[in-house]
Amino acid sequence: MNEDKSPLHPAWRQWLAENLALGVSAEDVQQTLVQAGVDPALAREEITAVGQHPYFKAALQVARHFGWLESLMDVYSELRARDGGRQLEVREGISPEEFFRRYFLGHRPVVLRGLMADWPAMKRWSLPYFRERFGTVEVEVMVGRDANPEHAAEQDRHRARMPFSDFLSQLETAGETNDIYMVPRNDNWGREGLAPLRDDLRAPAGLIDPSLRPEQLTLLLGPAGTVTPLHHDNMNILLGQVMGRKHVRLVPSFERHRVYPHRGTFSHVDAAEPDLAAHPLFAEATVLEVVLEPGDMVFLPVGWWHWVKALDVSASVTFHHFLVPGGNTHLDAPF
Repeated sequence: MNEDKSPLHPAWRQWLAENLALGVSAEDVQQTLVQAGVDPALAREEITAVGQHPYFKAALQVARHFGWLESLMDVYSELRARDGGRQLEVREGISPEEFFRRYFLGHRPVVLRGLMADWPAMKRWSLPYFRERFGTVEVEVMVGRDANPEHAAEQDRHRARMPFSDFLSQLETAGETNDIYMVPRNDNWGREGLAPLRDDLRAPAGLIDPSLRPEQLTLLLGPAGTVTPLHHDNMNILLGQVMGRKHVRLVPSFERHRVYPHRGTFSHVDAAEPDLAAHPLFAEATVLEVVLEPGDMVFLPVGWWHWVKALDVSASVTFHHFLVPGGNTHLDAPF
């Protein structure tokens, strides 16, 4: 068949080739096409044509390579499960040496307690405090998120600037919503008016660079109901919960093939209510979860997938410049 004159829609032809390359049987592919209204004879003809195409044969070689990697990651996942990998550890009083050896270099998440006890922010931070001290400072926030399912990946479409006091008024009256949020990708920390907020923080001794320069940390502030969809970061992150509670779910980096990656660092899976008919492999994913209370910190290793939902009006701070021997580790993904 001349592929340029094929009556099958290009989207279906791409779907057909992708699924055959991933190992789905020709019978199952044909059944899906027929159920979608494709003539059975055309479906068989397209399947045959795809199998003979040199581009598909090249794609099949790539798919086999990735299949081998996924099989290796499955083995690694099984071994980690036997080594306590199905539980999210909670530690208090840990030394920097043990943190870096077991968690940072061991690529394990962990909840750390007791590291924020000396933060002035733990006593000071509240919406009235922000209003009194910083109400006139202009801040950047994300708005109109509910109308766009891709808001997390398309943040530039939702940026808005307003006086901090206006944003705080919205937080006070919003109730539970995902529509407004001060997310990390902004320049708020670098604004001179908010600089005193950094004085309310303390770098965890021996773990984080104590200089706390604006580019080394981020501020997240929003109402109950804000959701950061399942995604991963390309660096190690230490998140400290100052106000309110956050529900966190994590999936290991080495189970990437079970979370259906989307737009590089995001996932197709709604980790709050997974659609296992559409994403069946997620049923095999290792999902660790915790509710962070004020004063809790969670270490998110580079590449680990995480979903976060605020249960209350919430303020969090993230750090990403660790005092690790040998330097920080980053993921330089090609896509």
